[in-house]
Amino acid sequence: MHFENNLAFAHALDQADPLNKFRNDFLIPKIDGKEIIYLCGNSLGLQPKNTRLFINEQLDNWENLAVEGWFEGDSPWMFYHKEMQKLMAPLVGALPSEVVPMNNLSVNLHLMMVSFYRPDQKKFKIIMEGGAFPSDQYIVESQVRFHGLNPDKVIIEINPRMGEETLRTEDILASIEEHSNELALIMFAGINYYTGQFFDMKSITEAGHKAGAYVGFDLAHAAGNVPMSLHDWNVDFACWCTYKYMNSSPGGISGVFIHEKHFENNELNRFAGWWGYDEKTRFKMAKGFIPQAGAEGWQLSCSPVLMMAAHKASLVLFEEAGGIENLRQKSINLTAYLEFILHEVNKKAGSELFKIITPSNYKERGAQLSIIAAKNGKQIFDKLVNQNIIGDWREPNVIRISPVPFYNTFEDVYKFGSVLENSII
Repeated sequence: MHFENNLAFAHALDQADPLNKFRNDFLIPKIDGKEIIYLCGNSLGLQPKNTRLFINEQLDNWENLAVEGWFEGDSPWMFYHKEMQKLMAPLVGALPSEVVPMNNLSVNLHLMMVSFYRPDQKKFKIIMEGGAFPSDQYIVESQVRFHGLNPDKVIIEINPRMGEETLRTEDILASIEEHSNELALIMFAGINYYTGQFFDMKSITEAGHKAGAYVGFDLAHAAGNVPMSLHDWNVDFACWCTYKYMNSSPGGISGVFIHEKHFENNELNRFAGWWGYDEKTRFKMAKGFIPQAGAEGWQLSCSPVLMMAAHKASLVLFEEAGGIENLRQKSINLTAYLEFILHEVNKKAGSELFKIITPSNYKERGAQLSIIAAKNGKQIFDKLVNQNIIGDWREPNVIRISPVPFYNTFEDVYKFGSVLENSII
C-alpha cells in the first residue's frame, strides 16, 4: 500500500476499515474530557464496554444462587471454563480440548516445566532466547535449581549477532542442532517483549523435536496479536497472559495449551489439584488422582469465575470480529503505517533519530514496533506522555509502540507521528 503522511489520508483509511466500529466497544481513557492516544495494548489492553455486563451477570448469580451457582443457572460455574475453551482455541490454532483458562502466566509456566522439563544425566539442557522477559528467566533458573543443577551449565541463551538487534532463525536452529545430544527443553517466547520479534515457532518446534527435546512457548506478546497454529505445528505446550492484546483485566487469567498427543502420557509428571480431577467422579472425594481428559487435567483450583467472565467479555469480541485473522490483516496495515510515519519523521530530521529494532518483515513481527531514540529517549517518551500519548518505556533505551487493531486507528498513528516530531529534543 502507498501511504501518505497527512490527516486526510489517515481518515480515509479509517473510513475504509471494516473493523473500525470495534473501537466503540472499548472504553478509551480521557484527560480533561478528551480521549488519549493509547498505544500500549502490548502492556495492558483497554477495557471492553461489555466487561461490566459479563462480571455483573456472575455477581447476580452469586447473589441469587450462592453455592448452587456451581450447578444451576444459564452458565453453571462448574462448566464455565468449557464455554471459554471454544472461544480460546481458534486464537492460538488449537483444539478446544487442548486449551484451558487457569491461574496466571508464571504459575502456568512453572506447572508446564513440571511436566515437560525432565532432566537426566544425558538430556538436561534448556535453550531460550537471550533477553527473555525476566519472569521467564527466573522461572527457568529456579526450575533448574529445583532439580539440583547449575543454571550456568544448563541454560543456553541465544543472543543476536554482534551489531544486530534480533535473532536469526538459522542461528536458533544451529544452536538446537549443536546441543541436541544434551537438550531436554526449548522454551522461547512467541514474540520477544523487548524487540517485538515474532519467532519462527514452527521451525523451532520441528528442530527441537528432531533433537529429542520438548518445545514450549511463552505467548504473552503473541496471543491475541498474531495467528498461530499450535496444534498443527506440533508444539508441546504454551502459556499466555490475557491482559495485553486480549483485554481481559489487569493481571487477568492465563491460558494454557497442551498438545493432545500428551493427554494419555502417564509418564508426564504434573502437580495435581482438585479441579484437574476427572469431573465425572470428582465429588466422590476418593484418593488417587485421576486426571480429567485434555488440558483441563492440568487445572488445580476451582475456576476463578469473575476473572474468567472478564476474559470472556473480550473473547466474544474476537469472535464477532471474525477471528484473529481479520484483526491481523488490519494490524499489519496499522503497523506498516506506523513504520512509514517513523521513517517520515527521520526523513524530515535528515537523520535516523529513531531506529526501529523490530523486524521490517511483517511476518516477523506483530503489532509492536520497538524504537531507540538517537538521544534523549526517556525525555522524548515523557514528552509524549505529557501530550496524552501513552506508549511504553523499557530500560535501558526502548520506546515500545503498539497500535492494536481492535481500538486504535490510523489517525492515532498519524497524530503520534506529529507529536513525536514536535517532541524531538
